[in-house]
Amino acid sequence: MDPVPGAGPVTGPVTGPAAGAVRVLVVDDDALVRSGLLMILGGVPDIEVVAQAVDGRDAVAAAREHRPDVVLMDIRMPRMDGLEATEHLQSWERPPKVIVLTTFDADDYVVRALGAGASGFLLKDTPPASIIEAVRRVADGDPMLSPSVTSRLIAQLRAATGPDRTRAARERLASLTEREHDVAVAVGMGLTNAEIARRLHLSVPTVKAHIGRLFAKLDATNRVQIAICVHDAGLA
Repeated sequence: MDPVPGAGPVTGPVTGPAAGAVRVLVVDDDALVRSGLLMILGGVPDIEVVAQAVDGRDAVAAAREHRPDVVLMDIRMPRMDGLEATEHLQSWERPPKVIVLTTFDADDYVVRALGAGASGFLLKDTPPASIIEAVRRVADGDPMLSPSVTSRLIAQLRAATGPDRTRAARERLASLTEREHDVAVAVGMGLTNAEIARRLHLSVPTVKAHIGRLFAKLDATNRVQIAICVHDAGLA
């Protein structure tokens, strides 16, 4: 791949490949942060860091070449920030999952990141083990938010919900089958695929299939957007 003018290099694989490993792209304009993430993920046998990028434009180019499963994306970067890059990636037919990793936990960043299609939002002071778990969970189709971010987001959603928003959410959910409705409510409760499967006596593949249909029917790009609709409807 030709380098993007004015940007740092995009590297090839930086950790050894493993059969069935989750392919990760690390994006941050701070070399120390990138190095730290490489150290955290480099020793994990089921995760392979396939490339790193220094800004949003670099990230899009690297994702196009290396086709990662998960992108760890900084927000504040030169030339193209992480939110714009996330929107670009999510416009693809088969987009990678994106975890926004930042020092900022302002509500506006959370809402914008999730609105852009991110599947996770973690603060950079998140413990290494939690970052590893987030990569695994997001790759498997589960959302991942810092606990502090989750509680603030839900509080904000409850405060913002009004009659019109509630009615619109209920109209969107009315198109669902009974089982899809049950799965949507479970997603709104923050349950993982495995937890939903146990709760509704379904297999995990069946839960994933239902969630795929929820994306289409609710015009959602991630599970958090499904949860927002469920909260707006007053069902979780």
